[in-house]
Amino acid sequence: MADAPASAWARQGTAPDGTGFIRAGSGAPVLFIHGVGMNAAIWQPQIERMAGNWDVIAIDMLGHGQSPLPPPGPELTDYADQALRLLDHLGLETVSVVGHSMGALVAQELALRAPQRISRIVSLNAVFRRPPDLAHAVRERAAALNRRDDAAGAAQTIARWFGDPVPSTLAAAAKKTALALNEVDPEGYARTYRLFARADGDQAERLQTLVMPALFMTGSEDRNSSPAMSAAMARLAPQGRCIVLAGERHMMAVAAPDRTTRHIVDFLEAAEQGDGTVTSGFDSGDFRRALGSFLTGVTIVTTIGPEGEPRGFTANSFTSVSLDPPLVLVCIAHKALGHPVFATSKSFAINILNEDQKAASGIFASKAADKFASVAWRPGQTGSPLLDGSVAAFDCDMERLVDAGDHSILIGRVRHFEHNSSQPLGYCRGAYIAPGLSQEALAATQPGTDVGAILENGGRVLFVETADGFELPRGRGLGSAGDGKSLRGLLAAKAIEAQLGFLFAVWDDAGNSARTHVYYRGTFDVPASSDRGVRLVDIDAIGNLKIADPAVRSMLARYVRECTQDAFGVYVGNEMEGEVRPLGKAPMSAPSNTGDHR
Repeated sequence: MADAPASAWARQGTAPDGTGFIRAGSGAPVLFIHGVGMNAAIWQPQIERMAGNWDVIAIDMLGHGQSPLPPPGPELTDYADQALRLLDHLGLETVSVVGHSMGALVAQELALRAPQRISRIVSLNAVFRRPPDLAHAVRERAAALNRRDDAAGAAQTIARWFGDPVPSTLAAAAKKTALALNEVDPEGYARTYRLFARADGDQAERLQTLVMPALFMTGSEDRNSSPAMSAAMARLAPQGRCIVLAGERHMMAVAAPDRTTRHIVDFLEAAEQGDGTVTSGFDSGDFRRALGSFLTGVTIVTTIGPEGEPRGFTANSFTSVSLDPPLVLVCIAHKALGHPVFATSKSFAINILNEDQKAASGIFASKAADKFASVAWRPGQTGSPLLDGSVAAFDCDMERLVDAGDHSILIGRVRHFEHNSSQPLGYCRGAYIAPGLSQEALAATQPGTDVGAILENGGRVLFVETADGFELPRGRGLGSAGDGKSLRGLLAAKAIEAQLGFLFAVWDDAGNSARTHVYYRGTFDVPASSDRGVRLVDIDAIGNLKIADPAVRSMLARYVRECTQDAFGVYVGNEMEGEVRPLGKAPMSAPSNTGDHR
């Protein structure tokens, strides 16, 4: 399969029973087991990347490469016993094992059969309880196999694994894989594939006895070894975890070797360091900004159920817990229908909704039979569903489950997160809040409108110091970063990254002036320096500032008072008189705070 002979990058060998293998490097031993139709050399990318720190052994499975044929009606135990004989021949008491596809089933059988010999297991692109249509297609392919070469079948396999047509970026990987398929013994392939076609549920009742840490990893585009399968297996294994690589297909170890191998090594190195976790490598500032996307919020919490089905409920009991390690939490009521599923899950995802997702919020707060039929979603790294269009999503491993009164607190360690600049859907005082709608309307108003913002970060408000005292950031209209006279232009000129939220005050000048003033509440990221006249003032010190405009002074006095009360409204009137109106009234139906109706 390889472009260069194996001797150029590894040592070839043969065990007494005829099993072929490749070995390279030194260190803690790792056994690699390939899938149907491949051979030990398919692991060349992993061997080259790992041999500097690991003792890497790749086996030719029965009926493949240099190894003898399996018996006519083989079982997984035949392949697991072959691997055990090789370990005995090499004098290896314990190893970590990495298996791909059929090789993953063999690796799992090996770990279940001889748990004292296996320290960690990685199952790549494994199959588990295929759905009926997929099971039928695989068994039909198995029944059609014979001892003759099948060029058409090999071409169809390459199309399933890499795409049809094969993308140019994957052409080299597809060519190497096709060469391996063409070299395999047809009878060895047929016997092994027939077992592979029927063995997807053989370990279903035993995975819960898997005693070692186990990683189940697949690609988001692998339809035959789907993310739901890996997530379901990770759920059953006591120390199981799932990783889904976005955009990857079945042969990701060959097509994306750097990415795949990095996850394998991270998992194995965690064992060598005696640590059960894999470091996130998050940028804490970016993580903080992603958490800041949550307004007062509406979320949909998701996971994969015990049968591989997506499950979810609406909640706004979400909060960040810790930046280091990255922890978040959400609550679910004991009486919620989904409580047993979420309370026993190994992972879950929290999707923060945008202002166009009110309908989804209502559906997931209901008892609808198929909530996911109404939304577009994709599997996250843990396999949990991530909803398309969400403002932010946090894909989590279950860190801890805490019972508190009539609820359970799900504390998640964030494995992966993403966020964007769309407007969040808020929920406050019994009403949905959509701040982006007012900002869009404002953007269409006359450019003479005076638009400002009260921007807060950690109990401090941002001001601009002038010769006449202090001012809030403001400009002519909302504008853009390129318009120096607008609010956004002013913020850009002073290198201030701001996120506008609730509308806080609107007033017109009294008398003959026709100018309208609009002020928002919002947040900002602390600038690196204050040499642009930017000053950060503690909220309780605002009353001591010199502020020339009496209307702005009055507005800020209300802001300080409402911060103390933690209750905000919107002022509407003119600079002399007006009223503070509540943000909204309770609608007829609303998201549950903690998933009481799921």
